[in-house]
Amino acid sequence: MLVDALRDSLYRAITTPRGDSLLPIRIQKDLARRLNMTLGSPLCSREESMKRREAAQRLEQLRRGGSNATAKAPAPREAAPVMVYFEKDRNVRELGRAEELLGAKGIPFTRLDVRGDEATLDFVMREAKCKQDELPVVFVAGTAIGGYTALVAADVSGDLERRVFGSPVA
Repeated sequence: MLVDALRDSLYRAITTPRGDSLLPIRIQKDLARRLNMTLGSPLCSREESMKRREAAQRLEQLRRGGSNATAKAPAPREAAPVMVYFEKDRNVRELGRAEELLGAKGIPFTRLDVRGDEATLDFVMREAKCKQDELPVVFVAGTAIGGYTALVAADVSGDLERRVFGSPVA
């Protein structure tokens, strides 16, 4: 590999401390080192060139599907946004149960206290078709699931997981 030998020689020339006592040489070597770093270090040692070549071969092998272990690994599922709308001191027990259910399923959620926020409260009651005393209400991706009882029913039917994570890929 003639190219690797040339890269190694140039790399050693710009990284060796020899000649650094002379200002004109030191400046030129410093500029060459900075340029090498800026360009992604095309000048490197023989060992580094070998590592890069092996890494490129391994990457190509993985792209062709040469490793079954990585090809069968499931892709991480991204959850749809889940919002739990509640009023501070209203139905605290149901709020705790809903949060416990979501946490047990590994579903990330955001709590939003609607006390004093009339616009949000009106939105929640209109979309969930509920009354103010029926809070907390759970929404998945902007669609109302309902209170705790509806949340449990959606969980039992599998609808909750489908709404949050989408349909499983076969």
